Amino acid sequence: MKRLLIIIYISFACVRLFSQTGGDNTYEFLNLTHSAFAAATGGLTVSQSRSDLSLPYHNPALLNSSMRNDIALSYSRYLAGINYGYAAYGFGNDSVNNYAIGIGYVNYGSFTEADEAGNITGSFTAAEYVFNFIYSRPVDSLFTIGIDIKPVLSHLEKYFSAGICADIGITYINKESLLSAGLVIKNAGFQIKTYTGNRSESLPFEIQAGVTKQLAHAPLRFTLTLRHLEKYDLTYDYNTSDETVSNSIGENILRHVVLGVELLPGKNFWAGAGLNYQRRAELRTATKAGSAGLSWGFGFNARAFSLAFGRDTYHLAGAANHFSLVLYPGMIFKNRHI
Repeated sequence: MKRLLIIIYISFACVRLFSQTGGDNTYEFLNLTHSAFAAATGGLTVSQSRSDLSLPYHNPALLNSSMRNDIALSYSRYLAGINYGYAAYGFGNDSVNNYAIGIGYVNYGSFTEADEAGNITGSFTAAEYVFNFIYSRPVDSLFTIGIDIKPVLSHLEKYFSAGICADIGITYINKESLLSAGLVIKNAGFQIKTYTGNRSESLPFEIQAGVTKQLAHAPLRFTLTLRHLEKYDLTYDYNTSDETVSNSIGENILRHVVLGVELLPGKNFWAGAGLNYQRRAELRTATKAGSAGLSWGFGFNARAFSLAFGRDTYHLAGAANHFSLVLYPGMIFKNRHI
């Protein structure tokens, strides 16, 4: 516990409370989801108490003893030929402390290289990596705390950068009330080495909170997640030079909201859908909103593994497909439930 508190203190000391959102920070790939379930139900979740080893990537306090010896694998086919994936392993040898290690990558593909005159000189690649060292422990029967230390490596053509950040989370899980909640401080850290040797860039820091409630007499479960609690105004006017736009209080509140719903017709199957309001507000066209910001997916659970698929739409021009596989090597002969 003392070590955990020291790490939390250091992480807070490194936090820089910048107000920018997507596109204004380095290592934005840290906000990609590595869970098909999370992708299907809005793109993220910090409060879902499922036995799914891919979910502690969103909140390290979701790591629990039921995930020990599990292996999580995910692959996502993103836009413009970009693909990314994640692999994690959970372990622990006592009744209190839970550990997991993981590695995520994003591959931007191969690009044509040319000089100032436009002459083709070859090709180059671009990729980024994050390593996850996750630790959690229950505080009591209801609360769990967790931390995820994340070294980051980025290689874009001839430019290289390295950094380190941490996610610090807490969850409240009340099984009798079918209620769970979570709070996480994400990507608190700094660049160790910048791309050009100049001043370091800010990381995509944010605070997220969420609550999940399952109905007692209906096969439905609802999740509400709030993003960027550290910043009120998430709007951006792309048509003006002052980089700000005035919106109503309701619009500003809705841009923090991610909604998810699950249908649970049986113990070993689920189907879900979600809405990311900010994504929908920013990426819909002036004439047609289409399915921008909407997501859906499904999955099933067997004794030896769980398999899930999620699809989220960014705009009329494209969507991303996500696949997750969780293996249970030590639980093949035991029943597991989602």
